[in-house]
Amino acid sequence: MNRFLPFLILLLVSPTFADIGGRVVAVTDGDTIKVLDESNTQHRIRLSGIDAPERGQPFGTASRDHLADLVAGKMVKIEATKTDRYGRTIGKVWVQPNDCPSCGLTLDANLAQVTAGMAWWYRYYRSEQTPQDQERYESAEDEAKGRKWGLWSDPHPINPYDWRKGKR
Repeated sequence: MNRFLPFLILLLVSPTFADIGGRVVAVTDGDTIKVLDESNTQHRIRLSGIDAPERGQPFGTASRDHLADLVAGKMVKIEATKTDRYGRTIGKVWVQPNDCPSCGLTLDANLAQVTAGMAWWYRYYRSEQTPQDQERYESAEDEAKGRKWGLWSDPHPINPYDWRKGKR
């Protein structure tokens, strides 16, 4: 029994994250939304695995608008993984595709942002993704770059991390 005690303690103190379901009531920017669940609790959600241009940054408005087209006013499911230092829930957002009313919540909105060239794949956090997601997100970013979609049409796109650090 004593050899299992550390594992039991770890299970008791480790935060667990449950999926969040609800309606998107606001799109803050290209990687942050607000979701109202069935108990009328509002959750701030930061889309995992991506980093979108900031407000005021080139393509910041376009990125926010693209995400809004995907999720605004819709029911979503969030696969929550953790909370960030700002108190936002980090997770993958699943939504019904606009072009498939019978599909259910099958579109990975995070990946859709990268695919459209509206966000970078956030490589710094790659270890928090499954190997399959790492491959999907990297491939989506490579294709968007190659086709010069979205922010990749800019000859010198500025990574949001660098923009936030003042490296404009």
